[in-house]
Amino acid sequence: MTTQILLLVSGLILLIGGSNYLLKSAIELSVKLKLSKVVIGLTVVSFATSAPELLISISSAIKGSSDIAISNVIGSNIANLGLVLGSALCFTKIKIPKSNMIYDWTFLMIISFIFYLFLRDFNIDRFEGIILFIGLISFLFFIIKIRKDEANDSFANKATLSNVIILFYLIFSSVVLYIGSELFVNSSIYFAKYFGVSERVIGLTLVAIGTSLPELVTTLVAIYKSELDLSIGNIIGSNIFNILAVIGITSIITDLNILSNRILDFDIYIMIMFSFILLFFYISTKERLLNIYHGIIYLLCFITYYVYVI
Repeated sequence: MTTQILLLVSGLILLIGGSNYLLKSAIELSVKLKLSKVVIGLTVVSFATSAPELLISISSAIKGSSDIAISNVIGSNIANLGLVLGSALCFTKIKIPKSNMIYDWTFLMIISFIFYLFLRDFNIDRFEGIILFIGLISFLFFIIKIRKDEANDSFANKATLSNVIILFYLIFSSVVLYIGSELFVNSSIYFAKYFGVSERVIGLTLVAIGTSLPELVTTLVAIYKSELDLSIGNIIGSNIFNILAVIGITSIITDLNILSNRILDFDIYIMIMFSFILLFFYISTKERLLNIYHGIIYLLCFITYYVYVI
């Protein structure tokens, strides 16, 4: 038991550390490409912070624990809004740009419903995974090509790393993330069996919250540096990446079979509901400005859901 706890904590530390180095190198690379904050938040940062979910889902699915892979994505999307955004709003007010709701939120809802439709037969196969992956490519194309000039406040002149160091960080972080995901998944499966709880519960709680920590840290850092475009873009973009990249790539590698009915009967609806709460907050405020009261509501909804699950 003690050994498994140490392995679990070690895996989580490696996941957070690896995603941090991946994030740093990815942003440095995007600076050299002169991408705007909007594009960086929705693509580069979102991909980097979703890396733990991707590797954990692939690892767990290959080990025959598809419920962990799927519930990890659903739980992470819930945590990104309920825990990450909720916590962020307790520290600062955040104005959501209209474009984030018109384009990004709408796209998130479309793929969330597609995700739900794919889950209805309790299986996501390779063909459906390819469709999701094509959706990811389309999303990236739209963001980079169509919205690249939406904000001219690029990170130019802030690059501090050489190309060699960036390459080293990319390789190093990938290795660290892989090792961390293996340790974390193996320990999670162990605890699921030890305590006699379902892999769904482990995926929704322990794994989902653990893999959402990079998003939480990144968002809080963005707020500290007054880069609020990054915080909102990261949260919405990360949820999009979780469905399209994590589920898409994982199901291309191996079919995902659902064992727990609760994932389809309950959890997927909660995930969609949390996204609708964001829309409700957006349209209910004149200045489109979210504050601490919205954050408390999100946190209360998040806590209520997880108390129910446990």
